[in-house]
Amino acid sequence: MKLLIRNLARTVTEAQLRAMFEKHGTVQSCSLVMDKETGSSKGFGFVEMPKQGDAKAALKNLNNKELDGIKIRVKKAEAKPDAAKKDAGE
Repeated sequence: MKLLIRNLARTVTEAQLRAMFEKHGTVQSCSLVMDKETGSSKGFGFVEMPKQGDAKAALKNLNNKELDGIKIRVKKAEAKPDAAKKDAGE
């Protein structure tokens, strides 16, 4: 399950984010979305967890938790409309 993590402090690293989610299970991938011009974080990222139960536990336990003094928001990432079309064979 892919999770969207929003409201991240610009100082949060992928390693911090990964460590936070690994407390709830295996993390398949973790990435921050970076600004191409400045190279700094845009304040959100994605974490993929292969086990749905682990991902749901992380979502429940980490939504509204503080990380670097800011409450993060965690929710299930929605598939992009273009990706859904490709999956459907359009």
